[in-house]
Amino acid sequence: MTLLTAQQVMDIIPNRYPIFFIDAVDELIPGEKIVCRKNVTINEHVFQGHFPGEPVLPGVFICEALAQAGSIPLLQMEGFQGKTAYLGGLNKVKFRQKVVPGDVLRLQVDIVKLRKNAGIGYGQAFVGDKKVAEAEMTFIIGAK
Repeated sequence: MTLLTAQQVMDIIPNRYPIFFIDAVDELIPGEKIVCRKNVTINEHVFQGHFPGEPVLPGVFICEALAQAGSIPLLQMEGFQGKTAYLGGLNKVKFRQKVVPGDVLRLQVDIVKLRKNAGIGYGQAFVGDKKVAEAEMTFIIGAK
């Protein structure tokens, strides 16, 4: 069930094409958790060069998708609405499987720690039931 569309997500985060990676939000608890989707299509510009004849979504794009997802529950909290969440760090990043056109990435981020203007999230990306990537992310909340 879609809770937020891509257009509604663009009202929350500043990212736009070609670096906007959230197609729908399925679950959202402000300050706690998000589950959303990214449809991986052959039309994405990165597949022109990564890799010809064997398109693979770069891991950095998966990390960016997780970061965009993780910023949403923070920016839906009272006091952070209308601001921007910047990625301040990535730790314990692991890639477990290739992501290719036709896959649907399910992005889940749990906010595990909150401070005055920062948060730490644990993100996982899945294709079906298989975990394809995970990362611990630090977010810094700044002015818009």
